[in-house]
Amino acid sequence: MVLKYNQIEIQKSSVCRGEVTLPGSKSIANRALMMSALSEGRTRLTGLPDSDDVLVMMKTLPLLGVKLEKIEEHAVQVHGCGGPFPVEKLYLNLDNAGTALRPMISVLSGGKGNYTVDGNDQMRKRPIFDLVNALQKNGVRISSSDGFPPVTIEADGLPGGLLEISGEVSSQFVSALLIAAPLSKSEVRIVLPGEPVSKPYIDLTLAMMKDFGVEAARKGYTEFTVQPGRYLSPGDYRIEGDASAATYFLAAGSLPGSGPVTVKGISKNSIQGDIRFSELLEKMGAVIEYGENSITAKGPGNSKKLKALDLDMNDMPDAAMTLAVISLFADGESHIRNIANLRVKESERISGLRKELEKLGARVVEEHDALHIMPPDKILSAEIDTYRDHRMAMAFSLAAFGTHIAINDPGCVSKTFPDYFDLFLPLLGE
Repeated sequence: MVLKYNQIEIQKSSVCRGEVTLPGSKSIANRALMMSALSEGRTRLTGLPDSDDVLVMMKTLPLLGVKLEKIEEHAVQVHGCGGPFPVEKLYLNLDNAGTALRPMISVLSGGKGNYTVDGNDQMRKRPIFDLVNALQKNGVRISSSDGFPPVTIEADGLPGGLLEISGEVSSQFVSALLIAAPLSKSEVRIVLPGEPVSKPYIDLTLAMMKDFGVEAARKGYTEFTVQPGRYLSPGDYRIEGDASAATYFLAAGSLPGSGPVTVKGISKNSIQGDIRFSELLEKMGAVIEYGENSITAKGPGNSKKLKALDLDMNDMPDAAMTLAVISLFADGESHIRNIANLRVKESERISGLRKELEKLGARVVEEHDALHIMPPDKILSAEIDTYRDHRMAMAFSLAAFGTHIAINDPGCVSKTFPDYFDLFLPLLGE
């Protein structure tokens, strides 16, 4: 590995082997921080990651009147408000933290006060219309800048009743309404016109709400009912390892002739949807072993390539990026379908994946909601652009198993996993 200015060079490797302890999941951490802040009682959260999204949430909650005490590294005690935030006027800049911005808009709408919720240039390109529109129709005085942040709110509590929202762009909109629903003045019924994307993230939200004393009734993924009430602190709450981050290490261990690689801090029983990525690796020919709090991956023998798959990745869009890169090592054309929502993430990921895979020699057909990837006979050396997107940087690090690569702007991984390259690179070998 050579670091020069804002670039990492990685020499071609033939094996990845060793152990790594995963950081906590930012998706779980930010939900836990929000629910703890709204709860009655104090909550001790452990396993918090140092990701940008979580640091933004931890910086923001005290501005809203929530006391956070640092107990030790990766652990805080949150003094819950027992309801809406007490600060009634504030401008919040949540940078590019989507897992903070979306629920914050809903929760602030459930309180009383005047708020502006904004983000950085990247966040101002990420649509928020569906969430704002659902709250407007429910009687909340809220507006956005042509369907994008900044969002202004003149809050007087959630009226309750019907909230209609589309989940086609992001399941975070549905989760945001679910998290805020207990603050309402009456029963909330959240109705979707069709099936949402990333359903496992909605399951994650519902499971965590139950951990914090709130249970939602549901009809599949198109109708949810929540009664008004309060979150209750569970006392201690442990943030499990990040299943999305695990995909890069497990994929590296699953490449032909590679492994074993063990990721610690997560198990087969994880509440995160991306845990199922290990099952896809098994279908591709990897050997996967599950421990009590770990997963180990080992690739097929040197003479065997991974098996190309045709998959609907709507439930695991982040893991679809990992799959796209390891398709370079497959025995034929891979088809990754139903991933249109990747176009409105931290970057335009479908187009970005195509461009960077083509640099490496792959033949790629891009559709609105799909990628079809034919690996090259020989992977080409390339400079990989990451588009200020953490998952582009981490996913394309896997290409080093076929060639020498350079990754531009590697620091973008700080959004979720600032130590990624420090942990990944020492595992590589000839």
